[in-house]
Amino acid sequence: MLFAPREKGQGLVEYALILVLVVLVVIAVLVALGPMIGNVFSEINSSLAGL
Repeated sequence: MLFAPREKGQGLVEYALILVLVVLVVIAVLVALGPMIGNVFSEINSSLAGL
């Protein structure tokens, strides 16, 4: 029982590190696919403007 608080803190740090890793992966995907997604929205906007 003496080490329980430290283990809980360790678990919290592990969850924080996982969250940071997920955020970095999401940012990398958005940077890689951002221009392609922007082009899709531009094409949709152009086709809607022609109506």
